[in-house]
Amino acid sequence: MIKRIFSFLIIFTAILTFISIAYSQMEKRTLTLPSGEVVCDLNGEWNALYEHYGSMQWVGNIKSSLKITQQGNMFVGTSLIATGYTPAGTEKIRGELDKDGFKKVRYSRPDSGWTDVKGEMSKNCDKIVFDDGSGVKGILERK
Repeated sequence: MIKRIFSFLIIFTAILTFISIAYSQMEKRTLTLPSGEVVCDLNGEWNALYEHYGSMQWVGNIKSSLKITQQGNMFVGTSLIATGYTPAGTEKIRGELDKDGFKKVRYSRPDSGWTDVKGEMSKNCDKIVFDDGSGVKGILERK
């Protein structure tokens, strides 16, 4: 009888541990601004995939890494590694957040400079997809 109770407690503890770890990984990362508005916390390192299409298809897909730093509702993403078109340390994305996600997002294209893009963010603030509508789609995933 004691062995059964002990086994049950071990299994129960393991299940609770698994559930708490899974929940914490799904938890939304947010910041509360002085105004009381809650926005996503984008600070950290992100894997980046830039898919080129249309007139930019000749470039192909480029994998990179970004470090996003955020102050309040403003953020900047800087490349961590050099690619054939962008040296490390170059600002690649910048923008402004609001409670619904992005208020404004801009992407730096090597051929044309800063361009307004349409961006979407996952509900848990761990994935960003943006598109300039004329040749570049970016997919950023938190490391």
